[in-house]
Amino acid sequence: MKHLRIAACVAALAGVVTADALTAQELKKKRADQNTYLPVVIGQSFEEIHEKESAARDRFMQVQQQLLQRRYDLSDQPSDLMMSGGRKAVQQGVRVKLHGDATWEQLAAMAPEQIKQQDLFPMGFRPLPHPKHAVGGQVFPEDQIKQIREAEKRSLERFDVNFDLPDHLTPEFPPPIFLTTRPDLGDVSQGKLLTIKNYYQLLHGIVTPVQMEGMRLLLTPFPQQQFNQTEDRKSVEPELGVSCLDCHSNGHTNAAFHLNPDTRPQDTRFRIDTVSLRGIFNQQIHGSKRSLRSVEDFTEFEQRTAYFDGDHVTAAKKGVHLPDRSSQVSMMAQMQNMFAFPPAPKLDESGRLIPEKATEQELMGQELFFGKARCAECHPAPFYLDDKMHDLHLGRFYKPDLVNGQYNIPDGPIKTFTLRGVKDSPPYHHDGRLMTLDDTVEFFNLVLGLKLQQEEKDALVAFLLCL
Repeated sequence: MKHLRIAACVAALAGVVTADALTAQELKKKRADQNTYLPVVIGQSFEEIHEKESAARDRFMQVQQQLLQRRYDLSDQPSDLMMSGGRKAVQQGVRVKLHGDATWEQLAAMAPEQIKQQDLFPMGFRPLPHPKHAVGGQVFPEDQIKQIREAEKRSLERFDVNFDLPDHLTPEFPPPIFLTTRPDLGDVSQGKLLTIKNYYQLLHGIVTPVQMEGMRLLLTPFPQQQFNQTEDRKSVEPELGVSCLDCHSNGHTNAAFHLNPDTRPQDTRFRIDTVSLRGIFNQQIHGSKRSLRSVEDFTEFEQRTAYFDGDHVTAAKKGVHLPDRSSQVSMMAQMQNMFAFPPAPKLDESGRLIPEKATEQELMGQELFFGKARCAECHPAPFYLDDKMHDLHLGRFYKPDLVNGQYNIPDGPIKTFTLRGVKDSPPYHHDGRLMTLDDTVEFFNLVLGLKLQQEEKDALVAFLLCL
């Protein structure tokens, strides 16, 4: 068994390990060798772990970059449209590369069974693995790492893995902050990243005392699986931990990613891209798979278990923060409920386009959104979500393989995410596998069998950019 694991890891570093590379018996043994629990007792010193894993980091990142280059066009192709803060252009164009000889039009004309049989489902439409999937954990973009280091002298940098996507395919940083209580003020961030050092100055006189205390807690670092004081960490120095807004920068997202805490064994867990907290006041379920029923539930669960990859056993070792439900959790939730969507000047109070302000292409896109393209079935106006979970049954299109340490089984039910302000939140899908809105439209055109023409696809993207 030990030799099987070593062989699989070596092959994964070389590129892609498919299920066909292992016999059925070996796969069965591999499944049995997996565990529900994360290791509690670490048999190596921190110095040994650091030396070994930091030396292997470049190799893992090289393998991940090769995977990304095979799947996507990662070039910088900015559109003329800026994100809500006006600091970064929205990227355009389909970036997912075709897998095989078929064109997008030919692929869309094929039945799912044909695509699966001929192995034509684009690899960029399959789950995107973590660059170090066997270990997983929180990975932050360089901008967030740099600003937190400068502001708080705290490190969010890992010695074993780096952020893997280019900056132009991530949200603008720092993102603007819009509050439901003060729409007259617009962006209240003053172009700054909120930290434990400056939040009071920036929000004094704008939020209530309860909300201010909620913000303090959202910005306070607590121990987390990869950032803590034990030998089982991925930071060079022992750290206080991470804060909620280390991922949800300014109540939005910075595209930090980790693995979902809800699935076992480790290689079937999926990468999860940080979702924006904008508009959370109007959402009835939280978590891609957990279906938590209130923002209070979500806040408490994140601190108690999700911070530790869903394992409360290791959490106890590393210093888990157990927030008081009646005070701390409720105040954190109240502050989160203040994060508003960015302005959408072309939408009326019902969330539909104002005809006098929209172009013909945008109006065409709206008609498709609520009609032929079937988007509104899961994303109804005005907030463009239905508070349900849906299963796209992607198993119709491909056979699961072991790719860079991830056994990429179909996703299963995933909650609907809001599309309001969607232009500010790349990459897309729950694991960030879709780099642009053009990719997203192409994905659903194929998966739902929509048979959209190119003109219709372009119009649909134009409408999404108005939300």
